[in-house]
Amino acid sequence: MQHKFTDIQENMELTSEIMFKAIVEKDTSFEGIFFTAVKTTGIFCRPSCTARKPKIENVEFLKTSKECLLKGYRPCKVCKPLDALNSTPVEYQTIIKELSQDPSLKLKDDDLRKRNIEPSQIRRWFLKHHGITFHAYQRMFRINSAFKKIQNGQSVTHSAYDAGFESLSGFADTFKSVFGVSPIQGKLQNIVDLKRIETPLGTMIVCASNQGICLLEYSDRKMLETELKAIGKLLNATIIQGSNPYFDLLEIQLTEYFNGKRKEFTVPLHTPGTVFQNKVWTALQDIPHGQTRSYKEQAIVLGSPESVRAVANANGMNRISILIPCHRVIGSDGHLTGYGGVPMEKKKYLLDLEHALLV
Repeated sequence: MQHKFTDIQENMELTSEIMFKAIVEKDTSFEGIFFTAVKTTGIFCRPSCTARKPKIENVEFLKTSKECLLKGYRPCKVCKPLDALNSTPVEYQTIIKELSQDPSLKLKDDDLRKRNIEPSQIRRWFLKHHGITFHAYQRMFRINSAFKKIQNGQSVTHSAYDAGFESLSGFADTFKSVFGVSPIQGKLQNIVDLKRIETPLGTMIVCASNQGICLLEYSDRKMLETELKAIGKLLNATIIQGSNPYFDLLEIQLTEYFNGKRKEFTVPLHTPGTVFQNKVWTALQDIPHGQTRSYKEQAIVLGSPESVRAVANANGMNRISILIPCHRVIGSDGHLTGYGGVPMEKKKYLLDLEHALLV
């Protein structure tokens, strides 16, 4: 039985009390779900804004920044609500795209200053969001490029110099520090490419092997680090920043999805897991766009009505959000349920988006 979306809306009503509590607690899980417009100042903020909180009678909650602007509110200078939370700054996006196109590119501090980028700022940003400095990030792109050339049969020497390394010894040391083996032994290693992408629900982390997308998760998901380790172990691979042809197709299709122009995804997926888990994940993809199914109904579809808990566990082990739509599975009573640390508000946002295409 498919659930009526109106029933879900009633069970997941985002009240003023819930939203006010969210802004008091600066809850980032509500990012992209609503904005706080302050009547006394004429300013609107994101839910996690650190500015002083207004009284509840002085605010109205609006769904989009466009709605706030149309009502005459100005964006807050503290939280910058027109920018996506933790999103990659435009100037950094440009640099990352250039590195993707030419991994041998080397941008030193003087090069950054010529672009009006303060080296210390970009260093701090990359440390915060990638766990490494910007210069280390550039080395990861070079080593990734060299690795793939070696895998494709090119000599170690040519691979190293083509990727921008100035000496074979320096290349060998970097290669071994990343992969744990010498470049000659690199042909036996596997690699998973990683990238940050920006969406209306915030920054997401995407990983891809040579077979397809193997991870797509919100950057603030509590289980993200565990999932990355699991992918590395399951595929016996090193996860490293780099380019992948599946990334471009994914970003095109996600943009179309969030713009209400796509209902199905065709980008290839790589889903290492048990036979049962893959059956569950395939069943998730069979749930029609904009519709929902309970865990029990999903178990019945799989021919295992007694395995509701196992089905729920497999749903929770899904590492590819949106494309494998866990958000379409709800509780047997029609209530939305969170999954794997992903807030219900994000789940509701996706169902709202999909339902809009059915109306």
